Amino acid sequence: MATAVLDLHLENLPLQLTGFNTYQQALILIRVAGRPAGQALLPVCQGRIGGDNLLEALLCAADSAFWERWLRQHLRCEEETPKAISLSATITVCTRDRPEDMGRCLEALMRLPDDGQEYLVIDNCPSSPATRSLVGQYPRVRYVLEPRPGLDIARNRALREAKHEILVFTDDDAVPDTNWLRTLLRNFDDPRVACVTGLTMPIELETEAQEWFQRLGGLGRGFKRMVFDGACHDPFDGWQAGAGVNMAVRRSVVACLGSFDEGLDVGTPVRGGGDTDMLRRILAGGYRIVYDPEALNWHRHRAAWRDLRRQLRGYESAGFAVWTRSLLAEREFGALQQAWKWVWREIPVLCGALLRRPGSPPIDLVIARFCGAVMGPWAYLYSRWVLYKARAAS
Repeated sequence: MATAVLDLHLENLPLQLTGFNTYQQALILIRVAGRPAGQALLPVCQGRIGGDNLLEALLCAADSAFWERWLRQHLRCEEETPKAISLSATITVCTRDRPEDMGRCLEALMRLPDDGQEYLVIDNCPSSPATRSLVGQYPRVRYVLEPRPGLDIARNRALREAKHEILVFTDDDAVPDTNWLRTLLRNFDDPRVACVTGLTMPIELETEAQEWFQRLGGLGRGFKRMVFDGACHDPFDGWQAGAGVNMAVRRSVVACLGSFDEGLDVGTPVRGGGDTDMLRRILAGGYRIVYDPEALNWHRHRAAWRDLRRQLRGYESAGFAVWTRSLLAEREFGALQQAWKWVWREIPVLCGALLRRPGSPPIDLVIARFCGAVMGPWAYLYSRWVLYKARAAS
């Protein structure tokens, strides 16, 4: 049975939620005064969510983040948030052979308030002209062909092509909320902020693979605004600040730190890690990263089980590849400690899966993650060798 995904405003709840007979439960984003405040997981009984009293069921199931936001709203002691600033940005979508997803993403981007932002689509080594034809239907969107495969190669092309100082990244399988861009940009009022990330919720949880991805953490980082400061945070914890699906950076800072590592992420043997590595380097450079959950977008998780296995293997491969890069390129021996922490943390998970303990993830997903961890360092070295050979041949 699938999980319904709903977006509800606390001040304007419907009396009943019915007609969900094909669902077993519902994941509900709760908004307070229009702002994402928390989430709740409610059962579906006879097609109805929350029984006779939806509000009561929602409040009983709400997480602690919601109650903190609700209390601040009720007592009128909201935490101070940055004021809106006049700042233009380039919104970039790096894509490869997914015109259906790309079309949904572009439709959502066109609904954003017009604050003078630029729209840029980097078509990364396409196998057909479908994306070019699609983008041609949107006069406000600039199309750029990047013939070399690799997500970080596409990101670096975006850095060269963008007209504005702030470069905002999202994925072709993501859909931004109305206030997404404005919320990201307002956090750049502090000149030490080099990167801003936001909350990512699932568009749907229709398959077992999508449900397990969300259960294992998904792409969200919670509902509390956080500031990661390079002066006091471990750079290796940068991944906790967010992901490339919902990320804005200062181009000038990236130029100082060095562009995205083209040996990482989708399109290479590593299959990920470009965003994680950049977040780590931003903190190592002494800058700040802001995670603001009001910068909300929605993501379509992989629907097929084999794609989920491949994705989880890629995530762990990426983590170990990033640690390998930091060890070899920057002599950051803390990377060895990070690897040891991962092993110490994941061994109990493996044992639980082997013993089929309640709540443990399926064994094939755990094995996929361990395979990714083992292959990560070698995948990165091979990826760098491939880049070297390509440059030598050009």
